[in-house]
Amino acid sequence: MLINKEFHDIPSPLDGGRPIRVFVISPVVPNYPQAKFPGVVVFSEIYQVTWACGKVGRFVVACPSTYHEFEGPEAIPYDVEGTDRGNKYKIEKTVAAYDEDATLSVDLLMSLKNCNGRIAATGMCLGGHLAFRAAFDPRVLASVCFFATDIHSATLGKGGDDSLARVRKGDLTGKGELVMIFGKQDTHVPRAGRDLIRTALEDANVPVSFLEVQAQHAFIRDESSKGRWDAALTRSLFAFMMEVFERTVGRDLGPRVDLNKEPEHVC
Repeated sequence: MLINKEFHDIPSPLDGGRPIRVFVISPVVPNYPQAKFPGVVVFSEIYQVTWACGKVGRFVVACPSTYHEFEGPEAIPYDVEGTDRGNKYKIEKTVAAYDEDATLSVDLLMSLKNCNGRIAATGMCLGGHLAFRAAFDPRVLASVCFFATDIHSATLGKGGDDSLARVRKGDLTGKGELVMIFGKQDTHVPRAGRDLIRTALEDANVPVSFLEVQAQHAFIRDESSKGRWDAALTRSLFAFMMEVFERTVGRDLGPRVDLNKEPEHVC
């Protein structure tokens, strides 16, 4: 399957009209100009959009430039200065602005002629947290969040983050499917933080798969990984993500109906 790459500059109302650049990577099937595909918003790390963000085949992928309030859409280098810059922006940007980026990205996918209107989200690190928040949008039918930082500490963005508070209020209950993936050796999201996130989701009866694997933070990053990239584990979890996406947005199952039927206690 071939791919096409383009970008769209979309005015941002919260930023006085300063545009956000959303990169779009689309499948192309020769001789089928009217083919339609599900859409996936892929949220990047603190380094903005790198090529790694587009590695989701068979979907129309939208990758927003997260830090458009502060600089251009170019990727931030994977070095000490770039890491410091990205972490600084992560705190200075408001949570409302992060949410606006997600809304504009979903709006864009819904408007594209090659997208069938069925939307999912994913991301890693900062992007995992943003994919978590994207799940509050009823148009997003599934979110797969890789080592989503800061949810447990509510420190994302200026003014603090209300993700778990919204979960406890029921804002994710009855919405799409959620997948949380963490490394057990991840120092950014320690065991207590993972337990807090899991408890909030399960107490709110959110349909979630919670995976904890033997890996460090950012273990799916295949460039400048600082020795943490686990190729085999990445391949396995990528296949898991694709199963979730194929099942939830890859085909139209009709409306979700919760039958509230207890599973039988049989061997």
